[in-house]
Amino acid sequence: MEKFTKILETIDGYVWGIPLIVLIMAVGIFLTFRLRLLQIFHLPKALKFMFQNENGGKGEISSFAALCTALSATIGTGNIVGVATAIGVLSGGPGALLWMWIAALLGMATKYSEGFLAIKYRRMDADGHVCGGPFYYIEYGMGHKWKWLAKIFAFFGACVGLFGIGTFSQVNGISSAVQAFFDPKKEHTVNIFGADYTWAVIISGLLITIFAALVIIGGIKRISSVSQVVVPFMAVVYIVACLSLIVINIQRLPHAVALIFEQAFSFKAVAGGSLPTMFIAIQKGVARGIFSNEAGLGSAPIAAAAAQTKEPVRQGLVSMTGTFIDTIVICTLTGLSIVLTGAWQVDGLEGVQVTTYAFQNGLPLPKELSAFILMLCLVFFAFTTILGWDYYSERCLEYLSGGRMKYVKVYRWIYI
Repeated sequence: MEKFTKILETIDGYVWGIPLIVLIMAVGIFLTFRLRLLQIFHLPKALKFMFQNENGGKGEISSFAALCTALSATIGTGNIVGVATAIGVLSGGPGALLWMWIAALLGMATKYSEGFLAIKYRRMDADGHVCGGPFYYIEYGMGHKWKWLAKIFAFFGACVGLFGIGTFSQVNGISSAVQAFFDPKKEHTVNIFGADYTWAVIISGLLITIFAALVIIGGIKRISSVSQVVVPFMAVVYIVACLSLIVINIQRLPHAVALIFEQAFSFKAVAGGSLPTMFIAIQKGVARGIFSNEAGLGSAPIAAAAAQTKEPVRQGLVSMTGTFIDTIVICTLTGLSIVLTGAWQVDGLEGVQVTTYAFQNGLPLPKELSAFILMLCLVFFAFTTILGWDYYSERCLEYLSGGRMKYVKVYRWIYI
């Protein structure tokens, strides 16, 4: 798993280069002003629409279920592990959190646009089955001559679900968290295909596979039903735990906030390197923010297209709340917990270990219980991400195959 983590970090460094970050941020800035700061002035209305079903809307699932399905794919390891990685002492430091907020604020305008286009250009058959997403609004919105671009997006969408964010990184996050809690010293191992694995990794992998299969086989309606229960419940548990930690350490909050702003604009060299901490903070904050909330990546509108609605604007507003919940709320709570407890400065800690340290030293609970709560949240967050990305990948393949569901069913079993 250590080798896998290093591979991911190497890929992450290439993918989240300056050109891509500038492009995504520039699009967010353009849409923010083009939509007249919609994400600020219309946020209360968007939050109200989350729980209010639209009368006469057509689609497969409610707007809230569509949002939960999208959140199931976005609220994952990035909210716990990604934030810890971004603000680590050798990364962007606490200042990365401010740039994460800025990326989320601009990303809300992007996410609104994605949700709007998903409804405007979606396709619905006689049975009420809905297909939508970037590949549809590229083809029908930009014109048929851009269909090649839509197919490229759908191809990579299916691949990234099967070989990337939907499977490997989530299962690795789950198994690492379970092993760290039940067998941190790797005392109970078994050799499989020439490699040693702990029983905690094997058992957690098998259980995740079985539970994922039971849900995925049921399609979008079962995925959305599970997401409507699991996502809000685990989000509330995690938010309550983080808020409790912040309240208990409230006297440190002013210093933590000051540190975030101070390091966000610091020009000191980091870890003896030549790049100022400000640029590292910008890169890590923006990259982890977008990785977490997926604004501009084109994944969330695939779920938004299935919503029971007839108003693209309404669904755009509902989709926008996903970025707010994911980054402005959950990632912020994770970041503040880490900064308040000084976990980001502890030598030898990486990823989930940083957040675990924050929980163990910030909550007035036995350390084993604090670690268990965090492990449980991470497991469920990552599990729902597996479900959400299966749905995204299936819709991508459905578009590529011209609606041939037999290919989708084969893909579903390969995914499992």
